[in-house]
Amino acid sequence: MENRTRVAEVSLVAIAAIWGLTFVMVQDAVERLPVTAFLAYRFLPACALVAVIFRREVARLSGAGWVAGLLMGVFLTSGYVFQTLGLELTTAAKAGFITGLFVVLTPVFGALFFGQRAGSAAWLAALVSTAGLYLLSGGGSGGTAAGDLLVLGCAASFAFHILFTGRAVEAHHAGALLAVQLGVCGVATLGAAAVSGDLEAPRTAVEWNALVVTSLGATALGFFVQTYAQKHASPSRTALILASEPAFAGLFAYVLAGETLDAAGWAGAALIMAAIVGVELAPHLRPPREPVPER
Repeated sequence: MENRTRVAEVSLVAIAAIWGLTFVMVQDAVERLPVTAFLAYRFLPACALVAVIFRREVARLSGAGWVAGLLMGVFLTSGYVFQTLGLELTTAAKAGFITGLFVVLTPVFGALFFGQRAGSAAWLAALVSTAGLYLLSGGGSGGTAAGDLLVLGCAASFAFHILFTGRAVEAHHAGALLAVQLGVCGVATLGAAAVSGDLEAPRTAVEWNALVVTSLGATALGFFVQTYAQKHASPSRTALILASEPAFAGLFAYVLAGETLDAAGWAGAALIMAAIVGVELAPHLRPPREPVPER
């Protein structure tokens, strides 16, 4: 059991690194390929692979399950559209850290829109990450405020996606829901590309490499590894390891693209990472409640 836990945690680190790498790869790819076409080519193969693996579960999915999957797909699609459009206007490093804010926004949105109890740690993390976002948006070379705002929309979409997913997986199979979501992403972006006349075929190695890594590695394999890991690693460990994705994004942006941040930018990135880690660790640092003595 201990070996399986170690394998699960190492696998999660690898997936977090792949997700961090995709920021640079996607940024390079969408300079050559329209955003909607790129997303369609990314999600349709991933959907096909997941649908084949979970074909029995998809066939047994109820009408309510299809509705839930479609709704989750709307938020997942909007998240990736915002993120990919944002990468055209901001740096990969900034996009990675700002995307990570979905961890902080999830409990805040849960409290504001779903009546969930967020706790003081979540609100403090929201304030800290807001300060970090302010510093990060003004720090470093390249990028625009519009690009940062688009990526912030991505983080908000991912937060809503997590909230709706948390409700849906209690009643429906996770693999079937994933297939539906990826199908929504693929079909919606393919239709948008066709309508706008942006349905171009990938031609260069940069585009094909980005599609292979994002479709098979980051999307299909990434979700499979996360599902496997959560069976053998605790939720707190899983969330904490995946919170390293923004750090990997910043690292690969520096190594592969030469992106740098100034002092204010690094300070903002540090505040965002502190907020992300803090909101994940806070529930597990509280002392257990004393049992109420029986009368």
